[in-house]
Amino acid sequence: MYKIFFRLVFRRMDPEAAHHLAFRWIRLAARIPVLRTFLAAALAPRYKELRTEALGLRMHGPFGLAAGFDKNAVAVDGLSMLGFDHVEIGTVTGEPQPGNPKKRLFRLVADRALINRMGFNNDGSLAVAARLASRTPVFRTVVGVNIGKTKAVPEQEAVGDYVKSAERLAPYADYLVVNVSSPNTPGLRNLQATEALRPLLSAVREAADRAVPGRRVPLLVKIAPDLADEDVDAVADLAVELGLDGIIATNTTIAREGLGLTSDPALVQETGGLSGAPLKARSLEVLRRLYARVGDRITLVGVGGIESAEDAWQRILAGATLVQGYSAFIYEGPFWGRAVHKGLAARLRNSPYATLADAVGADVKKAGETV
Repeated sequence: MYKIFFRLVFRRMDPEAAHHLAFRWIRLAARIPVLRTFLAAALAPRYKELRTEALGLRMHGPFGLAAGFDKNAVAVDGLSMLGFDHVEIGTVTGEPQPGNPKKRLFRLVADRALINRMGFNNDGSLAVAARLASRTPVFRTVVGVNIGKTKAVPEQEAVGDYVKSAERLAPYADYLVVNVSSPNTPGLRNLQATEALRPLLSAVREAADRAVPGRRVPLLVKIAPDLADEDVDAVADLAVELGLDGIIATNTTIAREGLGLTSDPALVQETGGLSGAPLKARSLEVLRRLYARVGDRITLVGVGGIESAEDAWQRILAGATLVQGYSAFIYEGPFWGRAVHKGLAARLRNSPYATLADAVGADVKKAGETV
């Protein structure tokens, strides 16, 4: 039914307008107690065998919604109702900003992909922190907060901008993510170089600790799939050195490999970050490389091109304790989370592993690639 609706309605709409319409429906449904309870029972069944502990947190399962969908923390319960075990909000910047001019979101339907150049459009860290502070949770959902650089802030002042966001948002975050990998903010990806990343992560860690005395908020960094292999290794080594809690692999890509099925070749030429199915192979490759480098010393989160339970299972075998999706949500609709959980539970039952934790990195260990 959703796919028919997508073809007849959403596909004819501007992608950003369709996103806002669907988002309003999710928020509305979550405000009606009877409907919310019914939908959660139908779309978010819980499987005991999928219970996951990561980053010192307990989750119903390993499958979450990646940053970018709920930029301003306005629909966490609605998204949990749809079956996401954790919801990563953001990217949130130090100051509010409108993002890049429209049109800035494009569907490549035949390729099951998206191109976006949204530009971190969000309400800013002060407003989002206030919204999180006033939130009364309906469902027990882990909430990650993804922070990035305000576009107007010069690159040399980026650390202070991230620190501002960390101080405001860390008290309300179950985990905090430093995003240095979006291609849509000029100069942002330069911060992935270890000489820039080391002082940035150290400053954010100190800011989070100041903001939340007595509780260590887990800190992760999100990297791009376009990093050279030696740079992936360097980030992995730095994460271990600094005692980071995790790495998210990966963000969108500026490459266009794997495309070609789309009916409109002009879409391929649009600038911005590519997400969805074409990103699958490289994201998996980066994840395997990270796990081979860090083993079980830090938590890895696999994201990029995950469309199915099989994709999620392959990321777990490659080293991911948690997995995330976004683009496939657009194409698969509200039953996507249910299908992924059901398929993951079936794969675990049919595997030689007693728990999901036992399966993490099993393929890499079997190949003898780990440290």
